[in-house]
Amino acid sequence: MQFSGNFVLFVNQWSLHMNKLAIHLSFLLLAPSLWSQQEVMPLGALPDAVSETSGLIFYKGSVITHNDSGNTPLLFEIDTISLELTRTVTVDNVQNVDWEDMAQDDHFIYIGDFGNNLGTRTDLAIYRIAKSDYDSSDAVSAEQIYFSYEDQTDFTDNGNSDWDAEALFVLNDQLVILTKQWQANGTVAYAVPKTPGTYRARRLDSFNVQGLVTGATYHPETNLLYFVGYTTLLDAFIYRVEGCTEAHIFGGNVERLTADIGFSQVEAIGYVDTDSYLISSELFSSENPLIILPSTLYTLTTLDTISPNPEPEPAPEPQPEPEPGIIVENLLVYKPLGSDVLIYELPTEQPPLIARAIFDFSGRLLWYETGSDLENNSIDLSGLPNAIYSLALYFRDSKLTTSFAVY
Repeated sequence: MQFSGNFVLFVNQWSLHMNKLAIHLSFLLLAPSLWSQQEVMPLGALPDAVSETSGLIFYKGSVITHNDSGNTPLLFEIDTISLELTRTVTVDNVQNVDWEDMAQDDHFIYIGDFGNNLGTRTDLAIYRIAKSDYDSSDAVSAEQIYFSYEDQTDFTDNGNSDWDAEALFVLNDQLVILTKQWQANGTVAYAVPKTPGTYRARRLDSFNVQGLVTGATYHPETNLLYFVGYTTLLDAFIYRVEGCTEAHIFGGNVERLTADIGFSQVEAIGYVDTDSYLISSELFSSENPLIILPSTLYTLTTLDTISPNPEPEPAPEPQPEPEPGIIVENLLVYKPLGSDVLIYELPTEQPPLIARAIFDFSGRLLWYETGSDLENNSIDLSGLPNAIYSLALYFRDSKLTTSFAVY
């Protein structure tokens, strides 16, 4: 470690892996050659206050989540680096009968109070909160969107019902609900308007999920729908839907992705940017057999905006063949005195950056980012305690790493 002026300089090796189209770092695997491939990585356990997390959105750099049935009508803001609770907001004019998912558009946050395990509820609702109110106060009021399913005629308690629902997303000018069918093991999509009132939810489409749908998110820029859930054996799954329309949600290409989450009571998904999503799971415990699965936040990285067949680049000018082995370059990393920002300068003529991550000394992933934010070569470290960390920069066929200190 050298001190020069107002920055700390770190010099490290740039390892260029010759196995093109693959980068591997312990549990992190990126394979751009496989269009359907995606990466799911745990960011860590969520605070005890949201152990029953059931819905989430990513808004202004933080996770907003809530608990499910019987809990207080609170929204919890979580820092994505420290995973610490930073703020709570009370929705003061409604109850949390069974909040199950969240969605957002440019102006509003939507909360789905439509958990209905027994199929007996006649007070299903979606609550709409103005983002301007949320930004300015820790106590907000919600407008109500009440609905009933147009084809439900039987409200008898027959145990776990096909009229339960835990997934909500915004599609243009309508809200779409995906049911959680305990008996049929599928899902039905219903639509209601985004404006307050009382409605009959219109049936749009159905799909044989072979599992229980618990969360959904639709990205308006990529026009892609992702929804998550788990099987009756608690095996988590992720679906990607391309080409859904307001009339036919599952009318395009529907693909079940390989999710390396394992056994988990996955509850929610929300988009961060066009290639990054966050997924949360609820605390699950069982006495016989003894199983405890903590409430966890995961990051999902996709390749939705990276073309699977990029245009070929012009042939490079002939260059002398390098000696076999690791290519060494200098990576400049510095933290201005008194600042919580880490700045790095890449070697010249490096390939495009596709992701970056921070790991602690034990190798645990603390932070991961893709998308448009990579255009900025600075990283906010304000949520990290004093310690030694590792910065990893990922390119299409190479990886650049270095250590740095926060003190």
